[in-house]
Amino acid sequence: MIDETVAEIEGMQTHSSSVVATKAATALRELTDREFPTVEEYVRTLERNSRALRRANRSHASLHTTQREIVETVTDADPEDVSTAKGLTVEAIDRVVTDVESAKERAAERGAAALAEEDVLFTHDFSSTVLAAIEAAVADGETFEVYVSESRPRYLGRKMARKLGAMDGVDVTLLVDAASGHYLAEADRVVVGMDCIVDETLYNRIGTYPLAATAAREGVPMTVVGAASKFVDGAFAFENEIRSPSEVHREPADEFTVGNPAYDATPLSLLDSIVTDKETHDLSD
Repeated sequence: MIDETVAEIEGMQTHSSSVVATKAATALRELTDREFPTVEEYVRTLERNSRALRRANRSHASLHTTQREIVETVTDADPEDVSTAKGLTVEAIDRVVTDVESAKERAAERGAAALAEEDVLFTHDFSSTVLAAIEAAVADGETFEVYVSESRPRYLGRKMARKLGAMDGVDVTLLVDAASGHYLAEADRVVVGMDCIVDETLYNRIGTYPLAATAAREGVPMTVVGAASKFVDGAFAFENEIRSPSEVHREPADEFTVGNPAYDATPLSLLDSIVTDKETHDLSD
């Protein structure tokens, strides 16, 4: 099952990092059903499988941090027997899965409060946390006009537009990515999710950087919403993913090469604020 989960995570291109993290954490539960002669053998197997899950997607900070927490919970406790080690593993899995889901909910609640004073929003890609924040604001009686860029080449913005368009009180306009600059001046705020923040840099779906730069030029504040656990230190080295050229150009491209990175790097200096489940970081000063 863990090998199957590794393969599934490697192929998951349209799922949020929280979905990936919880799926990987849950997969480790399989080890608690196996027999191991010693604690040392169990811990080695846990560490080996956790590394394989992390390698399946090197761009998701949540995957890295949750896997590290599960393994360290067991190793730091130095359990006396296999049964105790298994119990610690199950407890850690349940804890990180709950934390991931509750962090998303709390970040969305804070995000809803940050958006409450705005009339026109602009968002890019698909973020389940941004979606939940807008949904929470609408439930509190707010109404929005929302511009959504389609996020080529996988068109994740279309998914966002459909979800938002199904909400009462939300008027959605789906845009081609290249039209962002044309419509940005009409927005009161840009709001996007995050894959992770490392060394004063936001890593998010490709297209976030030019959107942030244009928003700064137009004087439109930009807010990022996500879990505080996505602020990661030097223990996590973000690795961009270069996607298949066939997503961009289906015919053979013998005369040229195709650039198709999944993420880009946005300096935090271009942002107005970062809203997490724990606090709001004001970057406007």
